[in-house]
Amino acid sequence: MLEYTKTILQKVSFSPYLFAKELVKSFQWLKHDEITALKTWCTLTFGDLYPETLQEAFQNSIQA
Repeated sequence: MLEYTKTILQKVSFSPYLFAKELVKSFQWLKHDEITALKTWCTLTFGDLYPETLQEAFQNSIQA
């Protein structure tokens, strides 16, 4: 599911709304270690494009 999530995020990265929506949705089916790996990948791949979105989404995933 992690690789599938990465593919989806790359495809919707043109839209901040869709990107955030798919990122949050991915937390429902990813395991904790996969979320950690996704955070690292997202920071490297999209950190310059969506820094606030990433910070908010992953902060909320930790609290859930």
